[in-house]
Amino acid sequence: MRLKATCKMTVTASDDCPVIAMLRPRSGDAQWMVSERYELHPWVPTTEYVDNYGNLCQRFSIPKGEMRIEVDMEMEAEESIAVAPDAPTVPVVELPVDALQFLLQSRYCPSDKMGDKAEEIAGGHQPGYAQVEAIRSWIHQNLEYKYGVSDGATDALDTLNDGAGVCRDFSHVGIGLCRALHIPARLVVGYLYQLDPMDMHAWFEAFVGGRWYTFDATQDHPRGGRIVIAYGRDAADVAFLSNYGPLEMGDMQVTVDKLQSPAD
Repeated sequence: MRLKATCKMTVTASDDCPVIAMLRPRSGDAQWMVSERYELHPWVPTTEYVDNYGNLCQRFSIPKGEMRIEVDMEMEAEESIAVAPDAPTVPVVELPVDALQFLLQSRYCPSDKMGDKAEEIAGGHQPGYAQVEAIRSWIHQNLEYKYGVSDGATDALDTLNDGAGVCRDFSHVGIGLCRALHIPARLVVGYLYQLDPMDMHAWFEAFVGGRWYTFDATQDHPRGGRIVIAYGRDAADVAFLSNYGPLEMGDMQVTVDKLQSPAD
């Protein structure tokens, strides 16, 4: 399916403020870039690099005053996501090197403290995809999607204690529980077609059966129509805008629309 996603935001700096942005997707196995536009108003010199997780990062300084950042893209995305109920856990000794970092506890996913909960939720299921799906389903059924409960310091244990959170919190819980079972898991941020309310979105992926599979605890069934912007160990790795000076966020508007695809 072909999707057009847009993200428009306004930021205000009290002085020149260096930032690193993650707002550009990359083509890959599950998506293909058709076209894109990336505008800064006012325009400033900008460089780009690829971080340790393969994400495209834009480096520039926001001048004193207001800046508008506008990004839009057309992407070919998967209309449905792959599912594999019988995919087994990959033994740690057989994991590819680039998956090993996603076994470790991280700032928002203290998996070393989540083993008992992981066993309670998924211990009775077949090791692998079935365990991850049991985790995803448990989060969806037992945690309330609610704004205002979490903040930038909330980790997966806090969310379990609060019994509520938003998409990134749900994902942190899923990641922490998977890692506690020795299943590599990573955070994904991007866009989801027909998300309600529309915003930037977060979900997680788990490595089972020799590949990464998508899991979204905010949804009641597997849904495609996703545009991936960035991957990371948790939210600390995938902020859409990291500022290194005072910066005030203004309005942000996100849209995702389905376009006619040449394949249709």
